[in-house]
Amino acid sequence: MSRFVEEADRGQWTLLPECLDDFIDESNPVCVIEVFVDALDLAEMSFEGGEPAATGRPSYHPSVLLKLYILIDDAGTLTDQSIADAVQHLKVELARCIRKP
Repeated sequence: MSRFVEEADRGQWTLLPECLDDFIDESNPVCVIEVFVDALDLAEMSFEGGEPAATGRPSYHPSVLLKLYILIDDAGTLTDQSIADAVQHLKVELARCIRKP
């Protein structure tokens, strides 16, 4: 059992449309961000948290957090309020970042 938060399947059917990928256009920056971060070797880059602790609540994988950080930064957010506004605007893109293909 993994100590990271389990990711849901992006291909799982939802109410509207049939799956999450149908919401995302191929030209959406989240697609590039996802491919870029997945190609990185985060352990080699000394990202901490790659090995989850055996106690406490499961954490998100560092690659998921990096995808979210890049996506929020790409939206041009600088303050807590603008991050909250970006999260409301980018709900589908954020959901794609935390779901496995």
